[in-house]
Parts: sequence; structure tokens; C-alpha cells
Amino acid sequence: MSRLRRAAEAAEEATGLRAEIIRGVLTLSPPRRGRHLRIINELFRQLDPALPDLLESFQNGSVSMPDDKDDYATPDLLVCDAGFGESGEWLVDPGDVELVCEVVSKGNSIKDTSEMVGWYADAGIPAYLLVDPRDGTWTLYTVPREGAYQGVLHGLYGEDVEFPALGVKISTSGFTQYA
Repeated sequence: MSRLRRAAEAAEEATGLRAEIIRGVLTLSPPRRGRHLRIINELFRQLDPALPDLLESFQNGSVSMPDDKDDYATPDLLVCDAGFGESGEWLVDPGDVELVCEVVSKGNSIKDTSEMVGWYADAGIPAYLLVDPRDGTWTLYTVPREGAYQGVLHGLYGEDVEFPALGVKISTSGFTQYA
């Protein structure tokens, strides 16, 4: 384990903040607020029962960059091999992840809307759903190739998001916006 990884774990324990190491940079995030959490809960409630048996959704699971377990992200929700829930691991292998979901935070929007798009594509995550309560929109990124997503679909709250690879469709009509 690297010094940076030990520092991230110590910072989480000392502060209660969520730590991530993105491209070698330690990032600490404050606790999520009610509206942010409500969207995560709504995503979970819709996704989890609709998934094929071999997949399961997890809130706050962490995924590592391939071949670098010291570089990891903790999306708001991820869908991966159901066997992860039986493991004692805290990092999900990116090859086992089918979807990550992030809800844009009021104070950390550049990270979610810019930095993480490239990071998840580099990690080979097949789909990245970005929900933006600032303006009531969502973006689904698919088909990662050479550090960029080839497919990008934008939508508004009230429009369903389809995940053809998972055979799942979710409604965004109940998602809340920031004041």
C-alpha cells in the first residue's frame, strides 16, 4: 500500500469525509446532502430489482483503476458482479463493473462532469450515468475507448434512461433539483 493510500485511509478515519485517489491526487468529499442522497436512493430502488441475477447495485463501493489499486474512485452507486457482495474486499475490480452513477454535487461539479468522465473511461467502465440536479439533466456515457466515451446521450428529468446492455430502464421523473 502506498503512502498516499495510507494517507487517504487516515484522512477518512480522522474526518469522516469520503476519500478518493484520482490520478494520484487525494480528494476528500463532504457528506452528501438530502437531495443528493434522495436521487441515489431512487436510482438504487429502480436499478437493483431490475438487474439480471448475476449483477447487484452497491452504494459507495469503490472501484480501482486497472493495475493500480492505489488509484480509486467511489461513485455514488455502482452495478457490478453480485459476487462482490460476498467478498471481504472494498475495491471492485473495474472489469466486474457494468455501470457507475454519480450525482453532481453543488460544490464539486467539475470533478463529476469533467475529471470523472475520463477516469471512468480509462478504467474501462462500460457505462457512466451522470445526474445533474443543478439543471435537471442527465448524461449517459457509453462505449469507453482510449480514455474517452464514444457514446453520449443527454436527457432531461422526466425522460427515461435506458441501459440496453443491462436490459433496464429507469424513470427520472422523481429526481429532485437543487434549490
